[in-house]
Amino acid sequence: MHIRKYTPDYSRRKFIEKTAKSVLGAGVLSPVWSSAAENGDFSASYPEELLSIEEYTRGRLKPGDTIDANNVDTVQDLLDPVRFMQIKQQGRKLELVKATTDITKLSPVEYVEATMRHKGMASFNADGNVVVNGDQPWVGGNPFPEPTTAMELFAAVTLTWGRHDVSFYPVKTFEQNSDGHIGYKYELVWCEFAPTGRISVEPMPYWPGHEDKLRYQSVLFTVPQDYKGTSFLNIWDYDQRKFPKLYGYLPQFKRVRKFPTSQRFEPLLPGSNLYFSDVWAAGDPYLTWGNFKVIARGPFLAGLTENWDSSDPNWEGKTHGGPKGDTFWDTKVELVPEVIICEAEPTGYPRAPISKKRVWFDARTSLPLCMVTYDRKGEMFKSFDGAFSVYENKGEKIMDGANPYWSWTHVHAHNVQSNHMTRLKQVAEIAGGWKWSVNQDLRIYDEFLTKAALRRLGT
Repeated sequence: MHIRKYTPDYSRRKFIEKTAKSVLGAGVLSPVWSSAAENGDFSASYPEELLSIEEYTRGRLKPGDTIDANNVDTVQDLLDPVRFMQIKQQGRKLELVKATTDITKLSPVEYVEATMRHKGMASFNADGNVVVNGDQPWVGGNPFPEPTTAMELFAAVTLTWGRHDVSFYPVKTFEQNSDGHIGYKYELVWCEFAPTGRISVEPMPYWPGHEDKLRYQSVLFTVPQDYKGTSFLNIWDYDQRKFPKLYGYLPQFKRVRKFPTSQRFEPLLPGSNLYFSDVWAAGDPYLTWGNFKVIARGPFLAGLTENWDSSDPNWEGKTHGGPKGDTFWDTKVELVPEVIICEAEPTGYPRAPISKKRVWFDARTSLPLCMVTYDRKGEMFKSFDGAFSVYENKGEKIMDGANPYWSWTHVHAHNVQSNHMTRLKQVAEIAGGWKWSVNQDLRIYDEFLTKAALRRLGT
């Protein structure tokens, strides 16, 4: 007979108590980052029932099983309302895998090391910006690994989206109507470049002369032919009270133009369901949002590991479900022992089409796992759920320096009002010969992240 030291009620009580007391640091039995400090393993921080889907469901589900319409009610409390609806009504399925207890598998190793190295150094200045030593920009990693407020969670993800100094993602996107028809297929390059908080690429932690900037980010479309050469450039000030400068190059006009800030809540191209504001659940400076609040906390199911398939040389991915059997990416999910559910409102955007967003953050890493936005009437508008992975599978691996690459693998952006689905997949290469890379040196700035680069790439 197995006698439980900690019952499910114990964990629920702890989550309720911590939320009521505004104690947000991860861990039920002990702090996660203290447990992981020695060898990366945080299993001592949670009771067994929060680290095993078999224990949590009392044997009804186990790793290797598939969640579908027949058994999804068993784990409804572990899902956001949109994924539950997708599984129950639209044929989506999720494959269960063993829960991860090594924190170095949940973010880039350099990011984890920088978080541990810089733990306790970050604070907010009088303006609400994250600083070290009173007035210097953040130096890298998660500034608030043991968060005490919802604002700290949003700040952490905003400061470093992809958790690399430089990310260069080739992406394929598919725009599907409610009947399953794919109206548009786009191929694009998405580039993120950090001039501050640098942890892997010299110069570190700042690029001299650019300490007042948080991020340079660009996107270049290569397919279809009608939009080939269309590109956008976001230049973010480090001061999170300021709106990013947004420039775009449109081949049909052969010039770079500046777009208004409100453009952050409009589709990038026809048929798309994705706004700049949606990116990483933190597509705008966090101080242009407000009324941050913690709603709840508890266990969750999310795609954190085993979502890269080495059998496909271009990382294309497989699909299932929906009217034509291709609405959802195949996704492997695991039991996340603790998420913190937060809300925020777009206080700096009086014409925003949404009234608030609700985000499920992994309490251990502050990674945004899922987001649901609400329209101005307070009704659900769009949902976003992604999958992540270390790119290591069946003896094959993609390297990021000395360690296997960690990143996102795919994203669903689902307009639940129109039932329009935008699917995004990070691939190895897209049309035009653009290939995946990570942590390139400073030359990428001149190649992709200036207005002159927009003109050159568009011709």
